[in-house]
Amino acid sequence: MYKNEEYLENFDTIFEDVKFTANSFVRLKILASLYDSPQNMREMTKTTGLSYSSISSNMHDLELKNLLYREQNKYFLTNSARVRIENVLELNSVIRLLNEFFNILDGHIVDMIPNESAAELYLLGKARLMESGGVDAYRTYNFIESSLSNAESVKCIIPFFYEPFFDILSELISKNNDVEILVPENLLDLFIEKSDIETFIPFEEYNSFLLIVTENVMILGFFLENGNYDQNRLLISKNEESLVWANELFKNFKKKNI
Repeated sequence: MYKNEEYLENFDTIFEDVKFTANSFVRLKILASLYDSPQNMREMTKTTGLSYSSISSNMHDLELKNLLYREQNKYFLTNSARVRIENVLELNSVIRLLNEFFNILDGHIVDMIPNESAAELYLLGKARLMESGGVDAYRTYNFIESSLSNAESVKCIIPFFYEPFFDILSELISKNNDVEILVPENLLDLFIEKSDIETFIPFEEYNSFLLIVTENVMILGFFLENGNYDQNRLLISKNEESLVWANELFKNFKKKNI
């Protein structure tokens, strides 16, 4: 079962957890403190900045909810509490992601992303939206060029021809860097004609998406619903989870289309 389907099936339970913890700033601080490590009351007053009485009364409520337990003088999160908190954190990441990236998801072709990768979209929780415009009209393209120039290895899906990208990729290949490039089959002849690269891997999809993943950064771009590539918006991230997701996306897309 995909992780986002699990969220939907367990939504009522997760929602109750959110309500119980989020409506109390004190409970949130206590759970966050214990999530990092077990603590005694004195340690919790120091790490949370809360009074002894506030912690004590809320600890009783948390114990009744089976979210924590006491051994000797230290308090621990229960296993169910840890799982619930992780679920809430991941659910919050997905919600924040969808809200923050609405501009790049709405009106764009996103169904080319394989289901296996779409189900783990939450791993992009720390990605950010980069936009071009105004005095910096080429911001996204400049970022891609800079990222490629500093890369030691590159996996990419590039659905359109833009000469500066391929000049840099050609130079990386000449230095025996690890470079793998997927391009649309219907544009393969154009790519070969206008670049020095002979190792393109063609794929069948049309209007897919742009993906570039190096050892340091993930870059993701989409086509608009009118069929034009949106050169003004990118999702970018240097977070390890995002890099893992991007590498899996490359692998899943290649498996499906090559």
